[in-house]
Amino acid sequence: MRHATAGQRGGFGGEDLARPLDEGGQAQAEAIAQALVEPLRDLPELHILSSRAKRCVDTLVPLATQLGRHVEIADELTEGSAPGSISALFLRIGSTPAVLCSHGDIIPECIRDLMADGMRITGARHCEKGSIWQLDLRGTDIVTGTYLGIPTLTPT
Repeated sequence: MRHATAGQRGGFGGEDLARPLDEGGQAQAEAIAQALVEPLRDLPELHILSSRAKRCVDTLVPLATQLGRHVEIADELTEGSAPGSISALFLRIGSTPAVLCSHGDIIPECIRDLMADGMRITGARHCEKGSIWQLDLRGTDIVTGTYLGIPTLTPT
């Protein structure tokens, strides 16, 4: 997934990695957790991996909290990472289910690389803030990528 909204890059007074979610981003993070908690709840193994950026970590915190897990930092997901580093991350996690949060430069590159390796796309090819892609495996090969869009909070 791409991190939730975090205001304008130039509007934050500190280091960009420290830029937090804005109010809308906090609501998006809650909607993401609401959308994903049930399908992931009973998985015995699950990685929740994030870029170093606070906005990515904070996007995953509500989900991790509800699942009783913690967010792990994966430098390969951090904005500006070396091209192709995401492939090494996929090899490292193998077929273990995972939720990954990254940036607008990493996700499209990853999708293009996976398509070049034969992944089939279902749905749109977007990468808006707070949007989710589901990648499906056959063995250790990623065979299908489905764009799920941006979840919205449903009243409880």
